[in-house]
Amino acid sequence: MPLPDVCRTLLLQADSKALGTVDARGEVNIVPVSSLRLEGDAIILVNYFFNKTLSNLKDNPRVSLVAWQGLVGYQIKATARYEETGELFESVVSWIAETIPGRLVKGVVVLTPTQCFDVSAGATAGQEILL
Repeated sequence: MPLPDVCRTLLLQADSKALGTVDARGEVNIVPVSSLRLEGDAIILVNYFFNKTLSNLKDNPRVSLVAWQGLVGYQIKATARYEETGELFESVVSWIAETIPGRLVKGVVVLTPTQCFDVSAGATAGQEILL
């Protein structure tokens, strides 16, 4: 699904972001996310330290990404794939070398959004954001 503009804008500006994954037994794992960029309708996350998260992605590619700034936020449900080589990976490695010198990129998580929900405080909480 194309990501609504309000979700795109917040993803790029939010100070706080977290990725939720689930393993094969149904155990939930949540981790903070720092480096994020958008490529078309895909959300690109950078793996510096993923351990349990990476294991979970191999078990179950369905994820949830939440981003918020103050009392405004969105939850994006998505399907994930992991890349450690290729054009996108090399592009991200170059980007991170320029913005965070010395940081080792182990891989990238490419999220294909399936749904976006408002998680802001107030009357719109829980509503799906549509184009």
